[in-house]
This record gives sequence, C-alpha cells and structure tokens, in this order.
Amino acid sequence: MKVSPIDYAVVSQALHAVANEMGAKLIRSAYSTVLREARDGAAALLDREGSVVAQADLIPMQLGPMGMTIKPCLERHPLATLVEGDFLISNDPYNGGQHLPDVFIFTPIFFDRQIVAFSGSVAHHLDLGGGSPGLDTESTDIFQEGLRLPPSRYNLKRDWNGGTFERLVAANVRVPDLTIGDFNAQHAANAIGAARVQQLCAKYGAELVTEVMRQFIDYSERRMRAAIAKVPNGIYYGEDAVDDDGTSDRPLVVKVKVEVLDEDIRVDFAGTCAQVMRNVNCPLSSTHAATLSCIKSVVTSASIPFNEGVKRPIHITVPEGSLLNPLPPAPVRARMEAGYRVFNALMKALAQAVPERVIASGFDTTTVVCLSCQAETGFKVNLDIFGGGFGAGPTGDGCDAVDLPLSNCSNNPVEVLDAQCDFFRVVGYRLEPDSFGHGEFRGGAGFSRRYEVLADGVKLAIYSDRFRIRPAGLFGGTAAMTGHCTIFRGGERIEMASKSSYALRKGDIVEMFVGGGGGYGSPSRRAPKLVERDLHEGLLTQEAARECYGVGAGEPRSASAR
Repeated sequence: MKVSPIDYAVVSQALHAVANEMGAKLIRSAYSTVLREARDGAAALLDREGSVVAQADLIPMQLGPMGMTIKPCLERHPLATLVEGDFLISNDPYNGGQHLPDVFIFTPIFFDRQIVAFSGSVAHHLDLGGGSPGLDTESTDIFQEGLRLPPSRYNLKRDWNGGTFERLVAANVRVPDLTIGDFNAQHAANAIGAARVQQLCAKYGAELVTEVMRQFIDYSERRMRAAIAKVPNGIYYGEDAVDDDGTSDRPLVVKVKVEVLDEDIRVDFAGTCAQVMRNVNCPLSSTHAATLSCIKSVVTSASIPFNEGVKRPIHITVPEGSLLNPLPPAPVRARMEAGYRVFNALMKALAQAVPERVIASGFDTTTVVCLSCQAETGFKVNLDIFGGGFGAGPTGDGCDAVDLPLSNCSNNPVEVLDAQCDFFRVVGYRLEPDSFGHGEFRGGAGFSRRYEVLADGVKLAIYSDRFRIRPAGLFGGTAAMTGHCTIFRGGERIEMASKSSYALRKGDIVEMFVGGGGGYGSPSRRAPKLVERDLHEGLLTQEAARECYGVGAGEPRSASAR
C-alpha cells in the first residue's frame, strides 16, 4: 500500500506519542513507590506479529527485548485464538522474560474484529512471593525467587477483577494491595494504548496504520545501517567483570568480540564465565537488551526510533550455560549486574573504533536496598533503587547521582518514604566528595543514603556491585570509588557484602554508598575553572585537588600540570 509522506509523518509520530502516553498512564496509575516514584516500568506498541513499533521513554533494559517476550506467548496462543478482553502475560526468564519481578502484559488491539496490533507494558512489582519480602539474596534456583508466570493467556472479565487469576496472584504475594494495584496500572496503560490505536484506525483506516507500522520499523533499520556504516570496519575486544556471585571473591568475567562489517555488527560473548549458583545470572533477553542499548547509544543519534528495525543489523551470539545465557533453573533476580558488565565491555570495545563517541565506565550498578518487616496489619516492604555517577565523556563531566544507562529509574523522595514507611526514616542523603574518577572531564559523583531503623524485626536485603572492582576511566582518566553498605550499631560497625541480607534492630543506622563514574582524558588537561567549581561546591577536597590536579583553592596550576 502506498502511503503519502504526510500521512506517514502524522501516523508514525502519533504511534510514538501513544507509546509515551501509555508510559505516563502506567506511572500515574501505579500504587507502589517502586513504580510510581522510581518509575521502574515501561510501555510499547507492537505490530500484530509482535515486533516493537514504538516505545515509551522509560527503562531501556525492559524495552529492548519486548519482542522476545511476546513471541513465546504468541507461539502458544496464536492470533486466531485471541478474543476481546484477552491478555497475554509472562515473567519467565527462560521464555523471553527477564527476572520475575518484571511482569509483561500484552493486550491485543482489535479493530473491525481483527487484531491490528498489541499494546504492551512491564512493571517491576514490589513483591511476587519468594523466600524473602521484596528481595531474596540467597536463592540458588529460580523457584525460590517468586511466582513464575509462563507465557499465558487470560481474560480480564473472566480471570481478573476478582477472578481466578487475580486471586491466585494475591494469595502468593505479601503486599497484595500494592501488587494488584500495579497490575491494574499495566492494564490501564494497555487500554489507553488500544484506544488510541483504534482512533487512528477509525480516522486513517486499519490498512494504512499497519502499513505505517511496517514502514516505521524499516525506517529505523535504514538509519541504523547508515550509522553503522560510519564505524570503521574491524574486530574489537572488550572485557569487564562482576565483583563476585555473593559466595566467593572470584570475579565473574564478561568478554565480548565486536565485528563491524559494513552495515552490520556481530557481537560474540564467547569466553564469558559460566553461570553461577546465585542470582547474578543474566537471561538471554536481558543480554540482548544491554547489547542493543550500548550499541545504539554509541553509534546512533537519539532521533532514531528504538524499535524492531534497530535490532536487524545487530547479530548477537551468547554461549549457552554462561553468565549471560544461563540454563534453568539458575536464579536471575540481580541480572542487572551482569547486564551492566555487558554494557561496559561493549563500551570498551567500541572505544577502539569510535573513541570520540564513548564514555568511561560509570558506577553502572543497579543497587537495590530492601527494608521490610512483618507487622500486625501484614507485611511492609520498601525498595529503593540506586544508580551512582555516570562515566565522563569526550565533551563533558559525567552526571552526578543519577540512575544509569540501562535503568533510568527515578529517585524515591524522602518525603514519600516518611509518609508511607513508619519502620524506618531517612536521616542522611548527600553527594559524596572525591567519589568520582578524575580526568580532563571527571566522572559523575556518587552519593550515600542513611536510614535509621525505628522498630525491631526489620530485615535488610541488598544487591549491588562495584564493592571490589572500581569503575574504570578512559584515555588517561582515573577510576572512581567503589561502593559499600555499612550498619552502625552503637559503637559497632558491620560491613555488608554487596549481595547479602541482615536482621536489623531498632536504632541501627544503615548507610548505602554508591560510587561515581570514571574520568575521561588526562587530569593534567582539566580546565582550572572546573577544578575551582568542584572545590567551591564541595565535590572535590583540597587534598584530592592537589594530588590529581596540582592545585588547591586559590592556587595556580603548576606549569607541569598545564
């Protein structure tokens, strides 16, 4: 079907706007702080074959492989079997999903009794059962991590809204009001997406709308190939590592080979370490998401829509049974840690090809702090998701205290936690001086948050990384600080491992510190006014200024440091 340039422009941009409206609806309708405040969710429109057409500007890790998640659902429940009110659902890491808290829901969009597309959403749910409230750091298989939903079909009228499936979910979680409320937010997001696509079909015709979807995907592929063609042909290698698996000090190495050949990129993770018994394994769809996110961010501009077309020129090979493609029943709850090392290893490889377009390693760790307790009224669970400092780049400093490239979650405001959580309070929250790597451009600063425990019987569970291996700098930039989690109990200081849990007492102070990003370029080339700015703002100490840049407050830089 021939589509005029005007109709294509209007409808394609409308589809992107629909995806963003779905994302806004998801967040505004949410019940839990992890979705409503941290914004740990995403939304997208997919064509009738399950290819992503447009996605909301939310979480890259969740969106990249959405097509991989819906395909197993459609294999089991083909289009011809779906009826109005049906929805497809999955959180199974071994059937295209990621980790169990991220539940994907797909709603078929009907027009004139035919399916023209799907609206899809994913949310990180506060609790889906498992060994501990919100987060189990000691699981040795996926069965201990929570409720596993294989690719399935249910009906809103029959199975939800008080139906069998809703009651099944509610009976298996510790905070059913929040969990069911967030499921309903996903249904609301999908419903608004369906309504908007139906309006487009009514105005322009279903045939034109579906043709624009196809052309929109092709447009992204063309632009992606054109961008790859500007990268020098060659083979490039990169390597990084997760600190450990929580049971030993052995680093978990991620290795990558990147081959650029004209308009295609081949990525091979051969040499990556084997899967482990703890939850830092990264399922295949998450490895694909991290790979796509890194390559797109380096190679292309933001104006190229991230849809199925972006994926076509990128060919990914991951050894089975490795950290990045584990075999069941390996646990995967903390898969972001290995996913970030995919991002870092790829960035180091691409730095050899396009050094002017990459950034140094950031803290690049999803740090989850879960505080929970059981009260007379039921369980109380709070998840805080931390990022750290961004890596510096060729044109500027890294961003301070921000979530990182794959996550993009938001800050949980202290005021919200005070209003909703009566078993702890936040007593400290600040940027940490000298936490970043130094260079011509410094990394972003890390930060710390302190919690005072207000009741006995509170449990702390964390997963994090970069407690041992520092975020590396690039091209002469220095590495950033590592992180830590410390419990202060009277005069005692208890150091937590990066993947662990602990029983707290009333009066304990928990400090979570996340480091900054690596520096880019030699510190000797840093502009004196930037050093003075960091000193003035308290992000750089006098000692570090003298050691790294040869200056202090009011001191001129020595000739050797210019």
